[in-house]
Amino acid sequence: MNKELIIRSGSDAVDFALLKDGKLIELHKEKDAGDNQQFQVGDIFIAKIRKPVAGLNAAFVHLGYEKDAFLHYHDLGPNLGSLIKFIKLVSAGKIKDYSLKNFPFEPEINKDGTIMDVLSANQSILVQIVKEPISTKGPRISSEISLAGRYVVLVPFSDRVSISQKIGDRAEKDRLKKLLQSIKPKGFGVIVRTVAEGKKAAEIEKDLENLLDRWSGMCKRLQTAHHPSKVLGELTKSSSMLRDIFNDTFTSIQVDDENLFLQTKEYLQEIAPDKVSIVKHYQSKELPLFEKYHIERQIKTSFGKTVSMSKGAYLIIEHTEALHVIDVNSGNRSNKALNQEDTALEVNMIAAAEIARQLRLRDMGGIIVVDFIDMQNPDNRKVLFDFLKEEMSDDKAKHKILPPSKFGLVQITRQRVRPEVNIETSEENPNENGQIEAPILIIDKITSKLESIIKDHKKVVLNAHPFVAAYLTKGFPSLRSKWFFEHKKWVKIIPRDAYTYLEYHFFDQEGKEIL
Repeated sequence: MNKELIIRSGSDAVDFALLKDGKLIELHKEKDAGDNQQFQVGDIFIAKIRKPVAGLNAAFVHLGYEKDAFLHYHDLGPNLGSLIKFIKLVSAGKIKDYSLKNFPFEPEINKDGTIMDVLSANQSILVQIVKEPISTKGPRISSEISLAGRYVVLVPFSDRVSISQKIGDRAEKDRLKKLLQSIKPKGFGVIVRTVAEGKKAAEIEKDLENLLDRWSGMCKRLQTAHHPSKVLGELTKSSSMLRDIFNDTFTSIQVDDENLFLQTKEYLQEIAPDKVSIVKHYQSKELPLFEKYHIERQIKTSFGKTVSMSKGAYLIIEHTEALHVIDVNSGNRSNKALNQEDTALEVNMIAAAEIARQLRLRDMGGIIVVDFIDMQNPDNRKVLFDFLKEEMSDDKAKHKILPPSKFGLVQITRQRVRPEVNIETSEENPNENGQIEAPILIIDKITSKLESIIKDHKKVVLNAHPFVAAYLTKGFPSLRSKWFFEHKKWVKIIPRDAYTYLEYHFFDQEGKEIL
């Protein structure tokens, strides 16, 4: 299994595509600061309580977003009293030592208490984003703060050491627990992440020190911070993705922006120095990065209502406010096998792999109901269930899968912490009268423009929609060959999946567009 991270920089956003054996499995976008992007999961704010609501046992909190954030009593954390006292003293400049080793903790709050007992209007509180603003809702927040590192997560005002459940080796769990109990500072709890398995004490200790430095830096900012305001931001998207998903299966990281390339290389030097060589600066002027790795084509074929799969099968994906529904269809596969049960299992297995990919790719969360093709054999239903669980094992979002019912329905809940990725794959009709221009009219426009520019340039490159590019290059003699005989210059034609039907652009030998 080979994983590649492709990072494309644009004028207003940075796109991140994660490929597994060449297939797109995750797509993320980091926009310039503004809108919801100033409220990312993991960001920490000093905020103001707007009002506690007894009926919800929760409080609405002002973060600076147009909609107030939602803070439930169960998200306060047991050591809320200690946190509020600490923040009050730090903001007043009465505490200079942020290590918590000499800080007297307050009693834990009652786990069955009410919001009115512990919070009041206009009170300042330190909170962390756990769910980004989605639809008409503001951010979901928690006052149980945690700082995520490469190997460990630091939890202030705690004393627990927890080990990732994905580490199965009992001896390794014991080693990590003893190690962290010996090096963690007083007043802080630690969660050991899966990637810490087998790592040396020096690497884990360095990661812990970095998190303590981030905590101290945040506390210093509290003294002058405006209420509400962000006091600690999550890492850049590229760094946070590398921190959370990077492992030895990564074979390539391609970046088309020099600054991003240097940042990525610098961060990888910290977390995996032996893998720095896989970071490459993509500098080709002829073919954009996403086209080179066929990502644009995969985006257009993966985000529609209908998703095609191998052997003629396909999915229908519908989204509602309450849940997502996925219907599995065998297509023309049903006539190609004698045994209906075997056909159903084969199509369902193909669909399970694609569904696991689609959930990550679209970042679908909440309740998902999958209507697999009915299977009568309970052994086959178990095979399908186990296979789906295995395919979703790489998904870092928390999820739960119920076994198939007798109707073939599988129910999935998947953690939703940010808006679902939704890309429009259909294009507007190019003409207002509802008709499409004949290809020959587009070709006439291209030929006319070529004649006006080809004399003034040594090299001309034409980027066009794949249909138009094929029209120009196929057959003998092709239209491109005719251009060559007429102008004595060869025009390079590059099909661009990202282009609309009527879109085309000419470029010179330096990659600059000829206007």
